[in-house]
Amino acid sequence: MSDDLLALFRKTGALLDGHFVLRSGLHSREYFQCAILLQHTDIAERVCKMLAEKLRGFDSDSVISPALGGIIVGQEVGRSLGKRHIFTEKEDGKLALRRGFKIDQGEKFVVVEDVVTRGGRVQETIDIVRTHGGTVAAVGVIVDRSGKTKPDFGCPFVSLVEMNVENFAGDKLPTDLAKIPAVKPGSK
Repeated sequence: MSDDLLALFRKTGALLDGHFVLRSGLHSREYFQCAILLQHTDIAERVCKMLAEKLRGFDSDSVISPALGGIIVGQEVGRSLGKRHIFTEKEDGKLALRRGFKIDQGEKFVVVEDVVTRGGRVQETIDIVRTHGGTVAAVGVIVDRSGKTKPDFGCPFVSLVEMNVENFAGDKLPTDLAKIPAVKPGSK
């Protein structure tokens, strides 16, 4: 399944090669622009249904995702699981629950996201769920590019694709990468 999905990323132009600055601040030669893949609604439905199947066994009431990248994934996973979907979004520089979304005491969530490198936005979303009295049954992502530094979210973590993509600190770039101007294609 991973190879088929990677082929789909390449076919749609969603797997980019070059010099990229990730949201985490790390630099990389490859970038997954899931929005390019997910703009095709038939593909979004199919890919997110695969992720939903990996999450179906976890006891949950609702789906939550961090905006912006996780919104389509959350909506489609929620539809496939027959669950409500809400999202967190930036407010004063950090993620928050807005738009009148509520989390009930004891409500069980699966957290979904498009791509994880370090998992910072997923962890922020988990913290929001817990702060509001909910629990997190599992985390699911389309692409896990964390490699050996897999984040520990304190719950099961599943993905459709695991890639060990090389990441570099800005002051430790390999010579070939340092020669290419860096671009920051992700969401803010």
